[in-house]
Amino acid sequence: MIFNRKATSKLLKWKESSGRKPLLIRGARQVGKSTLVRQFAAEFTHFIELNLEKEQHRRLFEQTDQVRYLMDAIYLTTQIPKTDKPTLLFLDEIQESPKAIQQLRYFYEELPHIYVVAAGSLLEFALKKVASFPVGRIEQIVLHPFDFEEFLMAQDHKQALEELNTIPCRDFGYQSMIEQFHKYTIIGGMPEAIKQYITDQSFANLGAIYDALWQGYKDDAEKYASNQTERKIIRHVIDSSPNEKDRVSFEGFGNSAYRSREIGEALRSLDLARVMRLIYPATAVTPPINEDLKKRPRLQFLDTGLLNYALNIQAEMIGVNDLYSVYKGRIIQHMVIQELQAQHDSTLYKPRFWVREKSKSSAEVDLLYPYKQFLIPVEIKSGEQGKLRSLHQFMEKCGHHYAVRLLANRFSVEHVKTPSGVPYLLMNLPYYLGTKIPQYIEWFIHNY
Repeated sequence: MIFNRKATSKLLKWKESSGRKPLLIRGARQVGKSTLVRQFAAEFTHFIELNLEKEQHRRLFEQTDQVRYLMDAIYLTTQIPKTDKPTLLFLDEIQESPKAIQQLRYFYEELPHIYVVAAGSLLEFALKKVASFPVGRIEQIVLHPFDFEEFLMAQDHKQALEELNTIPCRDFGYQSMIEQFHKYTIIGGMPEAIKQYITDQSFANLGAIYDALWQGYKDDAEKYASNQTERKIIRHVIDSSPNEKDRVSFEGFGNSAYRSREIGEALRSLDLARVMRLIYPATAVTPPINEDLKKRPRLQFLDTGLLNYALNIQAEMIGVNDLYSVYKGRIIQHMVIQELQAQHDSTLYKPRFWVREKSKSSAEVDLLYPYKQFLIPVEIKSGEQGKLRSLHQFMEKCGHHYAVRLLANRFSVEHVKTPSGVPYLLMNLPYYLGTKIPQYIEWFIHNY
């Protein structure tokens, strides 16, 4: 079963670029990096794949610093003919060879006719061992789990895809789209889980997949940590994180006696591995977004389907009318943030939320989206305007009149006033348009 990914278009643009450099694809384990490259290989006359977890392949990079000799050794080892026709060299699991990471720069400088793509997880840990990272000589993108659009693509649901890409969306497609999104929110975006669901059209057989994924991330703790104590703390954090509050405190995390510093180090390691991200709040209402590391962060897991499974709530999600009613709104908030995150392939991107923490006027807005000179507040809610107290506080200070709310309802744009009389426009989006937040905000500002 072959699934098309939106990242393929980025690879095609990279292939045609006159200033092409070796491409490094980053991302957590099992998000589909290797599969993406193997499918992309159909664009080339010759394809060479090396897996640097194999000693035979890793040893090639240890034997010489001369990239031309290295390429000759690769041709000999793989028995693929040396040619001037387009050849894609794929270095999988490149994190296993810091020397190979370092040598990417020489492909750019000496063999620009070889198309080089590398992929790996846990790269942030491997980079600590790289003597000279090839800054400016490679390109990098991050691959995420499937977003909702890719979930529809995997099912070849052409009508739903057409509706998703029609801006603004139309009322008649709402019920069908919300039902598809509901399934996607339960399953999540891990490729293996989506493949299993499409094969048997059932949620029943997904448990073993989630179990294996969670266990794999726990096993990777051996690679994150430098000693046995650190391994135990990371495993504790992985096990207890799903049950933590929306915003976490390091002290007493998971009802443990571990020190704040130890928990912080474990969470930062998992953040680097992209298993779970630490999302810190901002306090500004105008760009730039400056995160406040002194305030309590949220935890954003790699995938909402994995979080649902860890919480054992997938069965209760079936048939609910509004996903906001599940787990006090945390699941739909998590999914929308996952959707927005998947639209950005930069290694530097992280979503942000907004807080104002004062004794009598605390407030919190779920997401901030920077658009040109604006920070657009995005709320993920169930309910009417009267429950938008935090959003009102933001709009009274931000200097523009655009706000967004995602909810279990149809598309609309409302004229709203804060309690103090400040007018603004509120664009209501059905949950399934989380994957299109950037496009809708651009449409909103250009048309209102």
